[in-house]
Amino acid sequence: MIDTLRSFVYLFPFIAAVHVSAAMAQEYPAKPVTFFVPFAAGSATDTLARSLGQGMSAETRQNVLIDNRPGANGIIATQAFIRTAPDGYAVLIATNTTHAANEHLYKKIPYDPVKDFAPVTALARGGQVMVVNPRVPARTVKEFIALAKSQPGKLTFGGGSSSSRVASELFQQMAGLKLVHVPYKSNPMAVSDLVGGHIDMMITDVVTGLPQVEAGKLRALGVSSPQRLPNVPDLPTIAEAGVKGYELTFWFAAYLPAKAPPAVAARLRELFINATKSAPAQSFFKTTGIEAWTTTSAELAKFQSAESTKWAKVIKAAGIQPE
Repeated sequence: MIDTLRSFVYLFPFIAAVHVSAAMAQEYPAKPVTFFVPFAAGSATDTLARSLGQGMSAETRQNVLIDNRPGANGIIATQAFIRTAPDGYAVLIATNTTHAANEHLYKKIPYDPVKDFAPVTALARGGQVMVVNPRVPARTVKEFIALAKSQPGKLTFGGGSSSSRVASELFQQMAGLKLVHVPYKSNPMAVSDLVGGHIDMMITDVVTGLPQVEAGKLRALGVSSPQRLPNVPDLPTIAEAGVKGYELTFWFAAYLPAKAPPAVAARLRELFINATKSAPAQSFFKTTGIEAWTTTSAELAKFQSAESTKWAKVIKAAGIQPE
């Protein structure tokens, strides 16, 4: 009897914690949820977050707030996020920039992309578009390569995320070019300068790039994915257009702080899966060519580990030295 009582005393805190976690999950969300977005308003990450937030809000009847904190390749937002309470009411809409590339682009970052986070689910993945200012006399990838080779070190490219920067760095490395990198806090800022003629080229997300192409303010030369994008089927892949073997895609995922209750994380995953099927999200996927993609938390953790290895190789191959 005494041993049984002792066992209960030892197990009671664990049992109580499980019940509290389950109760929190049943009530979640009982107040507005904030999505931390590491890039500026108008970026692909921001637009996806807003569409998912609308879907989630419609289901839960709770507001979803968007907290944009661009800068330092997503480090500013990510560092702020890990300081929030691990109760499920702060969610990071992360990307391969924050959780696979940054640890290899910088000598030191103020967060651990594994230990500081609880994976929830992947959200989406897609390819980028290579665009130039119309004053650049190149209408194809091959023509751009020839132009860049004729004036090494003269043409510039912008990068407002690791996906954008590394895609361009890999392009110049594989094509044997010498271009000049111009850094930006976010892709919309870089695209604005590209439209203004301050830089010559970008490989950027379709959300910020294609509207400017459709408006006649930029010229599209190719896409970074291994297959053509469904919303621009006539636009060749960069590999098709002149750089054999070229490929660089990106992804988005949701994370909670490391100590978040598992039951809350599981409930949040359900809400995200439902949100990807909502009308706002489906409209986003249809117009951008970005693909909805969800996982279990374990699958996301395994995928993130593989992506970290992949991006390390890409960054090294591109000749980028950690800052």
